[in-house]
Amino acid sequence: MRTAALGPAERAEALARMAERELDVLVVGGGVVGAGTALDAATRGLSTGLVEARDWASGTSSRSSKLIHGGLRYLEMLDFTLVREALKERGLLLRRIAPHLVKPVPFLYPLKHRAWERLYAGSGVALYDVLGTASGRSRGLPRHRHLTRRQALRVAPCLRKDALVGALQYYDAQMDDARYVAALVRTAAAYGTHAANRARVVGFLREGERVVGARVRDLEQGGEYEVRARQVVNATGVWTDDTQGMIAERGQFHVRASKGIHLVVPKDRIHSSTGLILRTEKSVLFVIPWGRHWIVGTTDTGWDLDKAHPAASSADIDYLLDRVNTVLAVPLTRDDVEGVYAGLRPLLAGESEATSQLSREHTVAHPVPGLVVVAGGKYTTYRVMAKDAVDAAVHGLDHRVAPSCTEDVPLVGAEGYPAMWNARARIAARTGLHVARVEHLLNRYGALTDEVLALVAEDPSLGEPLPYADDYLKAEVVYACSHEGALHLDDVLTRRTRVSIETFDRGTRSARECAELMASVLDWDADRIEREVAHYEKRVEAERESQRQPDDQTADAARLGAPDIVPL
Repeated sequence: MRTAALGPAERAEALARMAERELDVLVVGGGVVGAGTALDAATRGLSTGLVEARDWASGTSSRSSKLIHGGLRYLEMLDFTLVREALKERGLLLRRIAPHLVKPVPFLYPLKHRAWERLYAGSGVALYDVLGTASGRSRGLPRHRHLTRRQALRVAPCLRKDALVGALQYYDAQMDDARYVAALVRTAAAYGTHAANRARVVGFLREGERVVGARVRDLEQGGEYEVRARQVVNATGVWTDDTQGMIAERGQFHVRASKGIHLVVPKDRIHSSTGLILRTEKSVLFVIPWGRHWIVGTTDTGWDLDKAHPAASSADIDYLLDRVNTVLAVPLTRDDVEGVYAGLRPLLAGESEATSQLSREHTVAHPVPGLVVVAGGKYTTYRVMAKDAVDAAVHGLDHRVAPSCTEDVPLVGAEGYPAMWNARARIAARTGLHVARVEHLLNRYGALTDEVLALVAEDPSLGEPLPYADDYLKAEVVYACSHEGALHLDDVLTRRTRVSIETFDRGTRSARECAELMASVLDWDADRIEREVAHYEKRVEAERESQRQPDDQTADAARLGAPDIVPL
């Protein structure tokens, strides 16, 4: 079983090794596409580096709808190629690449019109199943089924009786997006990638017209490195145009940002055994099962303000509540909202002014020798984007390189997961943990659960729940720092766990104990603990204040009231 730690020592070594000798490929951007590109390059036998200015998945890749799906609405746009490609990837992720992280999830689509809508929507969902089956990868998910109103209300009693005349139920898949990226980075590191977060590219190295590497600043320890590479891949998502600006090239395409916000509410506020998909005037709205919670989203509006911290306004929250309450028998209110998060989709700019009409397909370009740019796409198809980016980079190398093999490369934790899942009752008996707790760990770490449990064996106090966030063990906080690259309190509470959106206090009551656990791994003193806690509390308050503002401009200004803990 492959594994790799991403602790502070490994990060420092990665930066030093990147600067020692020329790499084949340097990937800039630590979201899902950048991490996937690094894994693709490393598994082809290329020497690879991966740098990220903030934390892994700190941008778009931790703020999605958490779905692995083909995209039913793209069928309506007649984009069969994109849907077929995404459904093939869905099958690969579910069954081979990350069965511990990607899970089936049912959705109910309420029908509001008799006869014609059942025929129209039913044909679309049937085609969705057929395209998934045609990929050869999709079985394991049940086929869709038609429900009467009575049957639909039995599986989703939360619905108003007058909100539907019947329903369709179909299956897609979901994952924790930030955890998935962390697993991708660790897998890439296990295959030899030198990976460093909080390492910002501040300029590109040039020899004439050609890009030959990048200047990388260590934002944690200070210092600057010259990292030379035969090919550099720009996988910076919504920052693509900004990164391109460092080489004074206009670029062959542009990326526009579309803001999507999501609400998190407790499980008991929506009485249903299935997720929901609802049609809105612009797009679709999902109500997605999420452990002891529901995720409600999303919006789709243009955003040209701060890219690092997109803000959800009061109007955004009201929009989602208004739309979901059109079908709920017991309406949701502001008081039901535990968490709110906002993310930006990187869309390839087209002629349409509406971001919902811009392309979710991806593009790879070679704007100057030595530099490859990959942009657009959707989370589900990250592996295809990564393959295409490395294929483009390979053209700039002067030796034969093996084709992509990531279709057959499981992520760390996948190998051995089914056997451990079958043994979960014995693991619970051996460790003294409840079997539900073991299942929780297995669905977050897969076969690497043994590494987390080893921490508990060494210090039994780490087997206790994190105060005020008892879905998580204290050991998971320590493990996030020693193995998963977490360097700041925000990294743990927002991305390695989801405490920041799964508790009404947004993690503020857990912050101090979490920081003290982190201190043991990261060598923090009392002053550093205070600074981390104060920053986190200020960030939460700034987000709350932004969510009270009426529009994007005022919300953005309020959110920027809490600066980054590590200035860029």
